[in-house]
Amino acid sequence: MRERPCHMTSSDLYDIVIIGAGPAGLAAGLYANRARYNTLVLEKVGVGGQLLSYEKVDNYPGFPEGVSSFELVELFKAQAEKFGMQHKNADVTGLETDGPIHVIHTSEGDMRAKAVLVASGCTPRKLGVKGEAEFTGRGVSYCAICDGPFYRNAEVAVVGGGDTAVEEAIYLTKFASRVHLIHRRDELRAVKILQEEAFQNDKITIHWNTVVEEIRGGDQGVSELALLDVVTRETSSLPVPGVFVFVGLLPNADFVPQQVERDPQGFLVTDDAMVTAVPGIFAAGDVRSKSLRQIVTAVGDGATAAFNAGRHVESLSHAG
Repeated sequence: MRERPCHMTSSDLYDIVIIGAGPAGLAAGLYANRARYNTLVLEKVGVGGQLLSYEKVDNYPGFPEGVSSFELVELFKAQAEKFGMQHKNADVTGLETDGPIHVIHTSEGDMRAKAVLVASGCTPRKLGVKGEAEFTGRGVSYCAICDGPFYRNAEVAVVGGGDTAVEEAIYLTKFASRVHLIHRRDELRAVKILQEEAFQNDKITIHWNTVVEEIRGGDQGVSELALLDVVTRETSSLPVPGVFVFVGLLPNADFVPQQVERDPQGFLVTDDAMVTAVPGIFAAGDVRSKSLRQIVTAVGDGATAAFNAGRHVESLSHAG
């Protein structure tokens, strides 16, 4: 493949700035750097993004026995760095368009780019009930792999009924004596294989048609949940020292200008080329409006977005 020269025109102008270093951002970084575009990847916390919230990945092609999330991130990172990926830790606070150039405001100063690829992912949605904020970090968690080991031989609760909730409930049975899966409907939304595994696990108890009304506790942290059966309207309490919340996701897109179209949930709308409503701004991965949020789809998004961001950079060069 013919290598292209870097398109940098000044010391502070990049061809492509990628916001986010999860699977979508790392794949985009790989493709953009391999095509020899001058590219910078920005990440607020650390390389890997939400992927590092999980212990193991067993549905990524090429790993029939599964692969640890940490190992997969390291492989992604090493391959991107092989082609010269530049990475910087910075919190992106704003994004503005100045003609054909985009200005990215960050905690480390402003950066300029001909194309911006938003791969900032999403964060867990909160329950919004009394006690949740008060006990976050003291019994309320949004990451089973982070906090599960603290609950060895204890009973814990998981709230949710989708893939993540069921998968994390199964994972927590490694430590907890019992996992109470609390779901507001009478059937799970998780894929069938996860449902089957949960139903067969004698350490998981499912509370159907049930919601958490309040999280209670004291100086030592969470002590119990106040539950409501949405069908019978009966209330009950569940004594547990820990509750893990997996009830959906919110896009990390507050810094993206309002000219970029969003769906009703706030995720960024793109076409099949990952192009948003603003020329030169692309979106990939979990921050994008789509039907399936998985590592494999994020990687595909990132490659597609990087390719088309490169075409955008080329078009600006030809226009100049």
